[in-house]
Amino acid sequence: MTACVPPSFAAMRSELEARCARIGRRVQVMEVCGTHTVSFFRSGLRSMLPANLRLVSGPGCPVCVTAQRHIDAAIRLAMEERVIIATYGDMLRVPGRMGSLERRRAAGARIFVINSARRALELAREHANETVVFLAVGFETTAPATAATILEAEREGIENFAVLMCHKLVVPAMCALLDDGPKDAARADSDHTAGSAAGAALDGFLCPGHVSVIIGSQAYRPIVEVHGKPCVVAGFEPMQMLAGLVHLARQIEEGAARLENVYEGVVSPDGNAVALELMRRVFVEADVAWRALGVIPQSGLELSPRYRRFDAMRRFGIVEGDDEDDPACRCGEVIQGKVEPAQCPLFAGRCTPLTPIGPCMVSSEGTCAAWYRYGRAMKEAAR
Repeated sequence: MTACVPPSFAAMRSELEARCARIGRRVQVMEVCGTHTVSFFRSGLRSMLPANLRLVSGPGCPVCVTAQRHIDAAIRLAMEERVIIATYGDMLRVPGRMGSLERRRAAGARIFVINSARRALELAREHANETVVFLAVGFETTAPATAATILEAEREGIENFAVLMCHKLVVPAMCALLDDGPKDAARADSDHTAGSAAGAALDGFLCPGHVSVIIGSQAYRPIVEVHGKPCVVAGFEPMQMLAGLVHLARQIEEGAARLENVYEGVVSPDGNAVALELMRRVFVEADVAWRALGVIPQSGLELSPRYRRFDAMRRFGIVEGDDEDDPACRCGEVIQGKVEPAQCPLFAGRCTPLTPIGPCMVSSEGTCAAWYRYGRAMKEAAR
């Protein structure tokens, strides 16, 4: 019996070139996840793609999609007496209307950079006379750990622990982009002008591997069945990403829309049952604000009534404000796939990783940060 030999990198690249050539127009694929964006650049794969295949970024960077109102709420919490903020490092330098958490820390605020939700709870144990507020930012990848930590706090009766809930759900945001954007990428291509990113006209989605481990590949079925867009789940290694693009190109050439998974060794159809049950137990779905996308119905997570005593906003009586971003910053359009970073007038000028104006330049998964580090030469080509 002859073993099945997987196609080589060269063979897959040749197939992708041939299929894109036969399609005969610009093909636009959204890489939903910021990790895909960085991996395409870092591996060099982005520079090897067919000339008519355009990758656009999506709302898959947790820090980048956090609404300005929530950044401001975090800064206000940092100004409260006897409060310690526990946050992932990417949140420190995101600008708000009152500066950033980094500046507040320099002014004396108690802000700790942590690498897990459980570490935030450990801080609460260590500082019994202060309230530790954990900034719960992220998609379904990190939400189960937040849920488990809240359950642990409840079991131990730790009352000086609270959470600023900023967890979001991937699929509702993908649907919102399709509801608002052009449905016919081929028609939009005929109107395409140099320097735009096709106004978010999309041929398909390269779906994120790590979120999919939790939610399962079947979670993307509404994108395929309701919106008629191909979806392929892929990992973050070059062979995985290239395989994902080949599968998308096959569907686009055929005029088909299927849900496929090239990351089957890691992602199952139904996801991680234990993680999903943790989320169902502690959270409820809610209408939440996204940067630039506004309030998307049932697109985020709030604490269920039983656990609302851990809600930092309620505990400290902080009311959400309005979103007020720098009008020159185009981060909102970048995370919708409407423009590329080099089209922002601030990119690599006023806005750099050392002097960020928007969150897409701050986060390690931010599209602007990836372009700055790996692709600044593209700025001239985009003009």
